[in-house]
Amino acid sequence: MNKLLIYTSALLLSCSKGGVVPALPPAQPEPAKKAVIALNSEFQTIHSFGASDCWSAKFIGKWADEAKKNQIADLLFSLDTLPSGQPKGIGLSLWRMNIGAGSFEQGAASNITDEWRREECFQNAQGQYDWSKQAGSQWFLKAARQRGVPYTLGFSISPPVHMTVNGKAFSPGGGSLNLKADRMADFADFLVEVCRHFEFTYLSPINEPQWDWKAGNDGKASQEGSPAQNSELLAVSKALSDKLVATGSKTTIVTGEAGQIDYLYQRAESGRGNQLVQLFGTSGPSLANLPKTERVLAYHSYFSTCDDANLVNSRQTAVQAARAAGNTALWQSEFGILGDICGKYNGYPRNTGIDYGLYVAKVIHNDLAVANVTSWQWWLAINPYDYSDGLVYINGLDGQYKDHNNARESGQVIDSKQLWAFGNYARFIRPGMKRVNVQIENNPDPVAQAGSYMLSAYKDETSRKIVLVAVNMSDQAVSLPLSGLSVANNRFTTYTTSQVKSLARATAAADVIQMEPKSIMTLVGTYN
Repeated sequence: MNKLLIYTSALLLSCSKGGVVPALPPAQPEPAKKAVIALNSEFQTIHSFGASDCWSAKFIGKWADEAKKNQIADLLFSLDTLPSGQPKGIGLSLWRMNIGAGSFEQGAASNITDEWRREECFQNAQGQYDWSKQAGSQWFLKAARQRGVPYTLGFSISPPVHMTVNGKAFSPGGGSLNLKADRMADFADFLVEVCRHFEFTYLSPINEPQWDWKAGNDGKASQEGSPAQNSELLAVSKALSDKLVATGSKTTIVTGEAGQIDYLYQRAESGRGNQLVQLFGTSGPSLANLPKTERVLAYHSYFSTCDDANLVNSRQTAVQAARAAGNTALWQSEFGILGDICGKYNGYPRNTGIDYGLYVAKVIHNDLAVANVTSWQWWLAINPYDYSDGLVYINGLDGQYKDHNNARESGQVIDSKQLWAFGNYARFIRPGMKRVNVQIENNPDPVAQAGSYMLSAYKDETSRKIVLVAVNMSDQAVSLPLSGLSVANNRFTTYTTSQVKSLARATAAADVIQMEPKSIMTLVGTYN
């Protein structure tokens, strides 16, 4: 019988008779939980962690104040360390540059309401190239390379406006690629030439093809964009592959960029879903053996994180579908905090506190440890908006950000817990490291972990470096004994992000992980 029930019954009986209240039986300690690391149980090899230059680089990259621009670049790309031992930046290993469609040159006639979301195009209607375009984006591309970022990716979200059906950088409707029927070869030539000029490692030709990207009832659109059928993704990739081969290009194609994870394995009836089967399947046209095309399918983690069961289950389904599709690798290639999320987080208004950093860390953990992604990438690296989907935030010189136009020529640079939480992964888990198995005894369910605490582990076999990332979502400290791992000097170097810390450096014993309340901690050591 339950001891508390026995005590309660005794208490009631004693009180009714005027007797002495019996002592409460001593609380039984909760069974000790332990994390077990299995170094020889390997999963995916990590490729990269990245972010994109949308939409702000066009203006901020042209600021006259070089010190502020370099401050932003250091926060995003630097692997240097401050005298305190704290990292100077989060050390991104991949940088995404938007290949614009020309809505910026159209101005108000583009019908894209926000000037920040219009982009220049390197080619005009006569087919001539102007490599001075997108100067702000080019500044950040150069800054990334100067700081050792190993991978760059050019991505297109609309064909150039002089090639589109409606002469705009958004869709006329209908759910198909906004490209004139006779301009496929021209579109491929354009993208390959841009890749040649900038020497991009990767090219992503179509972004979020499931969304229609059409104007509203007022005839206005929010940004450049075009839908595409899976058949059109195949056709574009084939045209690009042929051109990349013919020109001897080193750039390779990464495709998919699904707007939501379930388009990888269902929604086939839309012509834009079930992408793993329809793009990498064994029957019909396939990208599987197409030259210059990576066996990678990219998805975006938006709208799949509420609740925790959905967060985990959708990723379990995706990784199973990826294995069935010839072990196709998955990339999570775009994420930020958008809209209302379970009533707990919201894109609007801007929030840069630890709760939002923890949410980001939870999503990263599940994409890595459940979906087995090899690359994880953020959306807005630099955000001037009153919104929560940025890493580095920009205020006007007056400190205000309700009107983002006041930061067009200069502004204040603000970090965020989204930035540093991402850095707990990006800074320390470097390209080529392998994720290894972690079992948390008495708490093995990933759904339960998502609401409490999570742990993942990564190794570098050459240097024998081991990296653990622990995420504690709760407001209670957690002590987690560690086994299966022998670490040099029995010490970890730790980097903690919390409400008052941002990758703060310390050292800790290697036999137990002591997690602060509401914190993300990276532990770095050398395994024996």
